[in-house]
Amino acid sequence: MADTKAPVVFIHGLWLHASSWQPWQERFREAGYESSAPGWPGDADTVEATRANPDSVANHGIDEVTSHYASFIDSLPAKPILIGHSFGGLIAEKLLGMDRGTAAIGIDAAQIKGVLQLPLSQLRGSLSIFANPANRHKAVSLTAKEFRYSFGNALTEEESNALHVRWTIPSPARPLFEAAAAAFSPHSPAEVNTANEDRGPLLLTMGGKDHTVPEAITKSTLKQYRDSDAVTDLVEFADRGHSLTIDAGWREVADACLGWLTKQGL
Repeated sequence: MADTKAPVVFIHGLWLHASSWQPWQERFREAGYESSAPGWPGDADTVEATRANPDSVANHGIDEVTSHYASFIDSLPAKPILIGHSFGGLIAEKLLGMDRGTAAIGIDAAQIKGVLQLPLSQLRGSLSIFANPANRHKAVSLTAKEFRYSFGNALTEEESNALHVRWTIPSPARPLFEAAAAAFSPHSPAEVNTANEDRGPLLLTMGGKDHTVPEAITKSTLKQYRDSDAVTDLVEFADRGHSLTIDAGWREVADACLGWLTKQGL
């Protein structure tokens, strides 16, 4: 009898609804994995319902979102494989460092505490949010133009706009402010236990054209794990932007993740 594969928990980042993981869930089901894709606190079941009630998602920070997923993990029959995109990748790294997962994959994951680079492309993408400090406690949305720059810059305008219409939701701005202030906060919510020797393996991916999480951030994130002998791998998708989990090339990324899990015996 074949060993049962660990369940998979997909964790979305800012501005994308959890249902955007549906193609990934189908692909992983084909590969023999059962999966879940819970939303963040306050997210409704659909894109439309979440857009209709933005106040419900406002002011949720990194620690609260992490605790939300930890509680969900407690309901599972086994420690899951954690797969997160953007801030979802940061959450996956935090949970792995807390030994709440058997492995984790951070797809173009947001910067953790210790990563000091602030590339110009990243600053430009979030400038309108940081311009108003009151946004920290609000839910914010991206216009189609902002989405094109932050997510869809490696796509045609037509594909980027279609993805914006299909998947985007308002999201709390608080995690952005928390990550930006991490270097000045001794107990930042963006801190990850990178020195954990006993954690499961971690894969970090980076998109060569990503404006939101440029390669410099992911390379610096990798360096934060230098004091741990646990497996930490890096894969580059040279021609991909931040939309790599939802655009027409998502399967390439999903299959790379599945291949890495196979190499890890998972």
